[in-house]
Order: sequence, then structure tokens, then C-alpha cells
Amino acid sequence: MLAAADGEANERIAQRLETSRATVLKWRGRYQAKGLAGLVDDPRSGRPRSVDHAKVVSVTLAPPPKKYGVTHWSTRLLARHLGIGNKTVATAWREYGVQPWRVETFKFSTDPELVGKVTDVVGLYLSPPENAIVLCVDWGSLHVVGEKSQIQALDRTAPMLPMQPGLTERRTHDYRRHGTSTLFAALEIATGKVTAACKHRHRHPDPSAQLPD
Repeated sequence: MLAAADGEANERIAQRLETSRATVLKWRGRYQAKGLAGLVDDPRSGRPRSVDHAKVVSVTLAPPPKKYGVTHWSTRLLARHLGIGNKTVATAWREYGVQPWRVETFKFSTDPELVGKVTDVVGLYLSPPENAIVLCVDWGSLHVVGEKSQIQALDRTAPMLPMQPGLTERRTHDYRRHGTSTLFAALEIATGKVTAACKHRHRHPDPSAQLPD
């Protein structure tokens, strides 16, 4: 309306606002007939919305109850929890840009040579040199035997950033290890019997200790 009041042509207004000339004429006509009240959307056809999408999203941002045994909501689980349809949950999530199934990692580094180190490592993948041997050493695996069989008590090096509308949950890619336990279990298919053994918890050795030759 302001552009029309300044004398700008309808075609020019439509082009600048990336809309059609018919749309410009429609809103100019509504303003001329009803003033500012004509710029308010008319009631839409169909049944009014009965579910508050903001409430759905507020529940989504909180962790699920422990009785469900999960850390993040799914559309079907939240729908069953709220007594609504899972398509309604999905619509609310799209409207607010909420994506509980996504988790991103982040890390702030103070290393002045970080860019150069990352460039070297990524370069090995993008353009590996011919006839070269690349060796990678996992410091943690040098101190722990059977690492893949262990249950690790971990703590991220920085607090997790919770999910928000338009933002995914974010956590650091590294962690501190607060000891490990090893759990072994075997299932006898014929009888359904589970034979299990759990080793005592033990601390991770001091990483500053000298490695054996």
C-alpha cells in the first residue's frame, strides 16, 4: 500500500515483490473498500485447528519420560503420548522447524594451526598421494584392551546445546571418559537362556603415562 501511495505502478510493485499484478490489484481494492481492516486475512474454509501446535513443540523440546526408554521423540510416540495423530505432530514440527531425529556436533578450538591440520587431513581423502602409506593411531585404544566390548561412562567436554525451533540438538564431538565396564551376554536360541557376565568397573589409565616400547 505504501508503494501504491507513492505512485509506483502496479506492474513495478508486482515485479519488486515477486508476485502477480492481479494480487497487487486485489489488495489495493480491499484497502480501498475497507481500509486497514481489509488487509486482515479472511476466515479460511474448513474445520478450525483443534490442536495447539505450539504446545506440541513445547513437549517435543523436553526429554521423553523415562518409562518410554528413549532419548528423543518420534512422531508416532509423541502422537500416542498426546493422544493426537502422528501427521499432526509432523505438521507442527515442519511449521516450527523442529527435527528431533537430527544431532549435530561442534567444537571450538584454540589451536592456531587448526586450519592447516584440517586441510592436511581432508586433503588425504580428497587427493591421496600415490604410493603413500598413511598411519593413524587411536590414543584411547592404546590404553584399553577390547574397547569395542566396553560400556563407557562418558561426559562431553562442553554442555549439550538443546534442540530449539529451527535448530538441531548440538553436542561436542569429543568426550571425557570416567571409567569403563565390560558386559558380555550370550543367548541360547533353543532355550531362551541368557548367560551374562559383567566385569568390575575400572578407571582409564593416565594418558600422560609413558607407552611401552
